[in-house]
Amino acid sequence: MSLKEAMQVVDLVINNVHVMTMSSTVDNAYGLIQDGLVAIHNQNIVWVGEQNQAPNFQAVETVNGQGKYLSPGLIDCHTHLVFAGNRANEFEQRLTGVSYEEIAKQGGGIISTVKATRAATEQELLDLAIKRATQLMSEGVTSLEIKSGYGLDTDTEIKMLKVARKVGEQLPINVKTTFLGAHAIPPEFKDNADGYIDLLVNETLPLVADLGLADAVDGFCENIGFSPIQMSKLFDKANTLNLPVKLHAEQLSDLSGAELVANYHGLSADHLEYLSDNSIKAMQQNNTVAVLLPGAFYTLSETKLPPINQLRQANVPIAIGSDYNPGSSPLCSLKLMLHMACTQFKLTPEETVLGVTKNAALALGLNNKGTIEQGQSADLCLWDIQHPAELAYTFGVNPLLTSWVEGKKISL
Repeated sequence: MSLKEAMQVVDLVINNVHVMTMSSTVDNAYGLIQDGLVAIHNQNIVWVGEQNQAPNFQAVETVNGQGKYLSPGLIDCHTHLVFAGNRANEFEQRLTGVSYEEIAKQGGGIISTVKATRAATEQELLDLAIKRATQLMSEGVTSLEIKSGYGLDTDTEIKMLKVARKVGEQLPINVKTTFLGAHAIPPEFKDNADGYIDLLVNETLPLVADLGLADAVDGFCENIGFSPIQMSKLFDKANTLNLPVKLHAEQLSDLSGAELVANYHGLSADHLEYLSDNSIKAMQQNNTVAVLLPGAFYTLSETKLPPINQLRQANVPIAIGSDYNPGSSPLCSLKLMLHMACTQFKLTPEETVLGVTKNAALALGLNNKGTIEQGQSADLCLWDIQHPAELAYTFGVNPLLTSWVEGKKISL
């Protein structure tokens, strides 16, 4: 057999690179393979390991990593980036001492964004969303969750989800969509939250499911949102429609929302500043991911920290999201969230990188993304850094050199 016949034909080889596999099968911090090589074929990783142990590959394209660092593509597992308008005035109000809850009760907050989003056309929303998603992609985001929740009526919720789907069609990024109709009580149902939940259960969610517009169902379980009983009714309907669930929980108070969503085998519970031990136990037992959102914690000047040590001790996977939205986290940078998760929540740099790769994939049910392993999707980022911790250490500089989605190089 000739040398050429012995070679394995692949689409792409990335060599001379330090590979942050983020895999537990590699017994180093960051799952690091020094002087590594990654081979890609048909959109997937077919080999990863030390370069001096690599088989003979005949590659259509070879990229010399020049001793830089290769990571899985970043995953932003919690965003609200389809919306119109802004809430800079509320930012000013909070700086003078007005609380998030008070602003909401005054008719501001989510409802002010609802008015602007209802008035916007689908194309206007898409143009805005494309700009925001492109900004996230410029810092290495290759997968993204987009929630609805600024419509609070059937037509606008569907409009938002259609826009979210189009973001994934028009940009080289994987988009997962989440129905968040239970984000707030709309003006039409003031003092009648039960009636609004009935609308979602009987009309909106079934139509969303029929149209194939949602990959999951979410809600806002808080005193200024919806009760656990109301969320249970929505989750029961989601189950009949075979849609996984997740929940905004324990951001402002402890209503045991995280325990509720975990008992529904939910993908994630998000925010979690007021998370209880009972809820942590339920999350542990049901493999529900803890999604921490330092941008909202920072923007709202919160002081109650999520119980990081208890989550660690229970081995609950911790993911990090930008929570990009116009009110509580107007921060369109997942890389900034890495830095904030370290400085605000005292996570280690390795924990934060896991939080936007492997654990973020778990939070979205993406079984083929988040690590650099054989069989995984070839979503990758090449970084001009000298140590993996630099991804969380610096902000204001962008060390991204190249990114790939399903093995295709991305040009922005």
